[in-house]
Amino acid sequence: MAYRHWAIDDIPWDRFDRSKVDGDQLKIIKAAAMVEYNAADYVAYLENVFDDDDKFVQAARCWGEEEVQHGQALSRWAALGDPDFDFDQRFADFRDGFKIDTTADASIRGSRCGEMVARCMVEVGTSSYYSAIGDSTEEPVLQAICRKIASDELRHYKLFYDHLRRYLDIEGLNKLERLRVAVGRIAETENDELSYAYYAANRSGQEAYDRRASNRAYMQRAFKFYKKPHIHRGLAMIFKAAGLRPHSPLFNATAAGARWYMQAQQRRLNRAVA
Repeated sequence: MAYRHWAIDDIPWDRFDRSKVDGDQLKIIKAAAMVEYNAADYVAYLENVFDDDDKFVQAARCWGEEEVQHGQALSRWAALGDPDFDFDQRFADFRDGFKIDTTADASIRGSRCGEMVARCMVEVGTSSYYSAIGDSTEEPVLQAICRKIASDELRHYKLFYDHLRRYLDIEGLNKLERLRVAVGRIAETENDELSYAYYAANRSGQEAYDRRASNRAYMQRAFKFYKKPHIHRGLAMIFKAAGLRPHSPLFNATAAGARWYMQAQQRRLNRAVA
């Protein structure tokens, strides 16, 4: 069942302006294209975990279709920015080096409710990421793609949040447990998926994979595009999924800490790369 809010042909491809392509954005968009296009594995995993929940399984399949389309749009733009970029070959390399367990029959988060919290965190990250890129780029086609994807990711967050509320009535995960899952999933931004995607998308030869170096190269390029509104909007979504009240004293203190952390990380990463 096709369920998409826009089509590849809706993108104004004829407005592409190579002179406005940012080299750092090109590198991280190549990596993002691979992660998005790999959604079928996550759909298979969710189908197993929620095998008796037809309503959610259907929603997850629709979500997966949109994620794959994101990868198609991003990879097409990346090929315009770098005509030598062979997405099919690079994606095959990514698939060879990074795999998730699609056969798991229970959530790795400990409960179905926890799984929904984790999925919400993913959508927080992607909606913030594409908003930040879309707001910072001067390239018209990338602006259009990122705005459409960011809108999709906000709807995806609502999808998982609605199912989270349904499972809260069934499993009753408390706020502390929800926060634990949320923080744990956020910490996984330094795991192999993004790092290996960056490596597979951008390696220039046969250099060996170094997770730490690849993650550092990715984060150093991505962090600098985040501004205060992106951080605050994402944090408000995190608080909501964890059952906490956004725009409270706790929120304000956490937001200040998040801004400080991202700025400190950016400085550290810049020093490391230099």
